[in-house]
Amino acid sequence: MGVTAAIAAVTSTAYSIYSGEQQQKQQEKSLQMQEQANQKAEQAAKQQESQSQQSINKANQKQADTSAILAAAQESAGQNQTLLTGSMGIDPNQLALGRNTLLGA
Repeated sequence: MGVTAAIAAVTSTAYSIYSGEQQQKQQEKSLQMQEQANQKAEQAAKQQESQSQQSINKANQKQADTSAILAAAQESAGQNQTLLTGSMGIDPNQLALGRNTLLGA
C-alpha cells in the first residue's frame, strides 16, 4: 500500500505541475490576444479620429472673401499698381524702345 500511495502522490504532483504549466500557457495566450485586441482598438480609434478631423475640416473650409477682393479692385481701377511697381506705377518713358541702355546698344 505504501508504494501505491507514493505512486499516487507522484502522479498527483506531476499532474499538478502539468496543469499549472497548461494554465500558464493559456494565460500567456490570453494576454497576447488581449494585447492584439488593444492594438486593433487603438488603430481603429486613431482612424476614427482622423476621419472625424477630416469631416470637421471639410465642413469648415475657408473661403475667399470675393466681395472684398472685388471692392479693392474697383477702388484701384484707375491706378497702375502691382506688387512689383507699387502705387506709383511705371513711368511710360522707361518703356520706350530704341534708346541707349547699359545692357546694349
